[in-house]
Amino acid sequence: MPLIQSWRWYGPNDIVSLADIEQAGATGVVSALHHIPVGQAWPVEEIRKRQRMIEWDEAEGQPRNLRWVVVESVNIHESIKMGLPERDTYIDNYNATIRNLADCGLDTICYNFMPVLDWTRTDLAYRVKSGALALRYDAVALSAFDLYLLQRSGVDEEYDAESKAKAKDYLESLAPAGRQALQNNILAGLPGTRHVIEMEDFRRFLKKYEGIDSARLKENLKYFLEKTVPAAEAAGVKLCIHPDDPPYPIFGLPRVVSTEEDLAFVVNAVDSPANGITFCTGSLGPRPENDLPGIVRRLGHKFHFVHLRNVQRQEGGSFFEADHLDGSVDMLRVAQALVEEVKRRARNGGDALPFRPDHGHQMLDDLNKEVPFPGYPAIGRLRGLAELRGLILGVAGEYGVLKE
Repeated sequence: MPLIQSWRWYGPNDIVSLADIEQAGATGVVSALHHIPVGQAWPVEEIRKRQRMIEWDEAEGQPRNLRWVVVESVNIHESIKMGLPERDTYIDNYNATIRNLADCGLDTICYNFMPVLDWTRTDLAYRVKSGALALRYDAVALSAFDLYLLQRSGVDEEYDAESKAKAKDYLESLAPAGRQALQNNILAGLPGTRHVIEMEDFRRFLKKYEGIDSARLKENLKYFLEKTVPAAEAAGVKLCIHPDDPPYPIFGLPRVVSTEEDLAFVVNAVDSPANGITFCTGSLGPRPENDLPGIVRRLGHKFHFVHLRNVQRQEGGSFFEADHLDGSVDMLRVAQALVEEVKRRARNGGDALPFRPDHGHQMLDDLNKEVPFPGYPAIGRLRGLAELRGLILGVAGEYGVLKE
């Protein structure tokens, strides 16, 4: 069974077309119905509409060489994460979506359990050495926002004097426009949308999470799995949790899918082939203690989806997104471990494993375009997929590992 070359597509509003994806050499498409509000069940007719859009070329009147292979993401309502009384209603809707996707032949759902924000960056246009633009997380910039712009309850107790001084110096170095840009960048962490959360709305969300620590959030995650994994298994669907991004607590919010221990907790919470992992090198990579090739060897049998992205770690927990084959993640050893996992699956009749280049630099002609979804320009991901394809083929020593 192969590694399926895939590409995230945000739908008809994406500036990267389905024809572009075919030309990039991907055969799998990763998409979601972001226009449906979180918590509502996805109707079959809407799923089929997106599926036909991906797999059938209306202009040419023929099938595309593309298949919708992963649903990323069916987002989880905050009531479920917080363990509120109404969570069961939203879980029922989630299970209805699982069944409806299965009815359409879609069998892999990526999701995350991060409170409020799905990802967080302080700079969406960080210029790297080549002149391309990347996403960056600056721990000092984040603390400056947290301490002096957000000013949430109890924040002073979470930072030492040195951190506060650095944060204050950083904030004072910014013009008003720079402060606004920092705020917008941090509060733009919702996939598939250009929506920026309003500061007061963000404060209200944080207030609701007061009293919910990592232990409580893990309990709520386990409850969610206990209710959804049996439904997924019955429908023939695989759920795969995405790690936290960044993989440590921010804004007083707990993060519980950041380490190998966390991933083991998830897959052991409900022992089922339907309960698995989205392995993301870019989300796990900022923590140097995360042994990524080792995680593949030890937990790779629970992988249902793979994101390959590199990060360059910097002082104090900061990082920026590097070239796919450069940075702090040893992508060669990761690729070696993934190829061994795929070969093991082939011997045992296991499932194929979709992967995609996760994010990419804004470079070349894309520098002249507005990229609506940060991290998702065409050319940088094209480069990333080409590099990863070559690396995997070189490691495998055979072409079959990338062919369905």
